[in-house]
Amino acid sequence: MCGLLGVIGSDASTVVNFNKFVSRTERRGSDASGLIYNDKSSLNVHKVNFGIKRLWRDAHHKALNSHSTIILGHSRLMTNGYEENQPVLCGDVAVLHNGIITNTDIMWQHLNKSPLMDLDTEVLAELANTHIKSNDDFDDFAKFLDTHIEGSVSTILLFKNLKKVMLYTNNGSLYLGEKNASKIIASEQATLHQLKVDNISQVAQYVIIDLADKIGELEWNSYPQPQNVNLIPQLTYNKREADQLIYHDYELKRCSHCILPETMPFISFNDNGLCNYCLNYKKRNQPKPIDELDKIVAKYRRVNGPECIIPFSGGRDSSLGLHLICKELGLRPITYTYDWGMVTDLARRNISKMCQVLNVENVLISADIKKKRDNIKMNLTTWLKKPDLGMVSILTAGDKHFFRWVETLKNELGIDLNIWSINPLETTHFKSGFLGIPPQFMNDNVYNSGVRTQFSYHRTRFKRMLTNPGYYNKSLIDTLSGEYYRSLMPKNDYYHLFDYWNWSETEVDTTLKTYDWEVAPDTNSTWRIGDGTAAFYNYVYYTMAGFTEHDTFRSNQIREGEITRSEALSLVEDENRPRFENIKWYLEVLGVDFLDAIKKINSCAHQTKG
Repeated sequence: MCGLLGVIGSDASTVVNFNKFVSRTERRGSDASGLIYNDKSSLNVHKVNFGIKRLWRDAHHKALNSHSTIILGHSRLMTNGYEENQPVLCGDVAVLHNGIITNTDIMWQHLNKSPLMDLDTEVLAELANTHIKSNDDFDDFAKFLDTHIEGSVSTILLFKNLKKVMLYTNNGSLYLGEKNASKIIASEQATLHQLKVDNISQVAQYVIIDLADKIGELEWNSYPQPQNVNLIPQLTYNKREADQLIYHDYELKRCSHCILPETMPFISFNDNGLCNYCLNYKKRNQPKPIDELDKIVAKYRRVNGPECIIPFSGGRDSSLGLHLICKELGLRPITYTYDWGMVTDLARRNISKMCQVLNVENVLISADIKKKRDNIKMNLTTWLKKPDLGMVSILTAGDKHFFRWVETLKNELGIDLNIWSINPLETTHFKSGFLGIPPQFMNDNVYNSGVRTQFSYHRTRFKRMLTNPGYYNKSLIDTLSGEYYRSLMPKNDYYHLFDYWNWSETEVDTTLKTYDWEVAPDTNSTWRIGDGTAAFYNYVYYTMAGFTEHDTFRSNQIREGEITRSEALSLVEDENRPRFENIKWYLEVLGVDFLDAIKKINSCAHQTKG
C-alpha cells in the first residue's frame, strides 16, 4: 500500500507546492519511494529505500532544471515484496501501484510466465505490457482488471511508446484535478484540496491522459536501487525455535459457570464456585433497536459522495462492520486504516479484498514504522529484564493514535459520522488488574475512559515503572499522547455499530467466507489474527498466569448464553496454544532474539502444572 502522486504539464515541478505534495503522500507510507520524471532525452526512474520527501529533495533541482513535463511518484508502505520497489518497468510500461493484488498466482498462470520479483506490482506491469499494444486496447484492459484482479488496485501506468498515462482504480482510491492547464493526480481528494487544485474528480474506473505534446521519443534511464532492509519478514516455521514454546495444562480452579481461573486478578468464588465476575456481569450484547441507528444516520445521509468514516483494521469485527454498513445500512463509507508497524500482511490483504469487493476507498495513515518499532523494542527489552504482567499493555500503547487520525480525516474530508465496530465482549479487566486496579464491572465501555479513571490508571502505572526505570525512555511521550487521543479527547458523531446490531460469531464467520476472507496459518481462531502483537502477549499471559484474553472472551460468551462452558473449555484449549509463526514475526520485526526472549518468559512460567 502506498500514496500516489502525479503532475503532467509544463514545468511540472512548479505547478503545485511539491513539498506539501510529497509530505501528504508520505503520510501513507515512508518505507520506500519512487519517482519518474523526464528530461530532454530520458524518462528518469528512481527507486529508493527511504521516503519520498528525501527523494524529492534529491531530485527536485534535476526536474526543475529539465523543465520536466511529467512527474509521477509513490511513497510506499511495504507489503508484498521488499527486494524491489516501484516504479516497476516492463518493456514499454512503468507502473506505480497502491493496493495489494491477492491472486497474483492466477494472474501469472494467465500470462504463462513466472515472476522475477517478490512484488505484486510486477504482475500488473506484465499484464499491461501484454494486453495493451495500441490505443484501442485500454477499455478491454480495464474490463479485464475489473473481472480478473482480486484485491484493491489503484494505479498509474505510463506507456512510453504510446505516450499515454492510464489511471485505473477498482475501489476509488485515486483522484484527478487541474491547475494551470496541468493534470494533478493523488491518492486522496483532501490532498488535491490542500494543493488548491480545481475540477477535482474521483477516478470512476479509468482515465487516459495523452502525453503526445509532453514527451518526445525518450528512453528509460533507471538509477541504481539501494539495497533494502527487510521490513516484512514472512511467516516461517523453525522446529528448533518452535519447540521452545511451552504449553502446559495448568491445574487451576475455575469458576463453575464461566471458565475464569483462580489466577484472574481480583477474582473470588462463592460457596457454589461462582466467580464475582459472573455475579456482577451486566449483559453487553444487548443491542438497542436498529431503528434508533437508522434515525441517527439519517441526518448524515447525502445525495452524493461518502457519508461516513469507518475505522478499518482488517480484523474480523471491522470487516463484518464494513459489510453491514454497506449492505444493511446502505451507507457510502470511506474506510480508514492506521498502520503503526504491527499490522500484518494478512490484515492488509483482507483490507484489500473487502475494499475491492465493496468498492470502498481506503485512506491509509502510516506512522513512522521504524520509530514505532524502536519504541516497542525499548519497552520490550526493559520488560524482559523484569517481567511484569501489569506492564504488558505498554507494548501495545503505540496503536492509540488510531483515534487521533479519525478526527483529522473528519476535518479534511468534511465527513462527521464515524462508526466503529468494536466487539462488545472484548473486555479484558485483567490487563489493568495485574497493575492492581480492580475491575469496573458497571462500565458500559470496552475501554476505560474519563479523566479520573485515566489519572488513576497512569498514576498506578508510573509507580510500577519506577521499579524498572528503563520504561522512562523516549517512547513515553508517544504513549501518553496516544492515551489522550483514545480516552480523553472529545469524540463527536462517534457511534458503535454493535450497540445497535447483535454481534454473532456465527454471522461473522459465515459473512466473511463470502469475501474469501483470509485466516491465519497458525491458529483456528479468527480473532486478532491480523494483529502482530496478540500472539506474543497472549503467550506471556498464558505462560505466566495460565490464561489469555481468549478465556475472558469465551467467559463473556457463556454469560451471554451464546456458548456452553464445555464448548468454551474446548475452544480455549485450542486457542491458547502458542502461535509460533506470529510470535516469530513479532520478535523479528523488532530485532529481538527469539530464543533469548522466550527463555526469559518460560523462566517465569506459572508453577502449578498438570
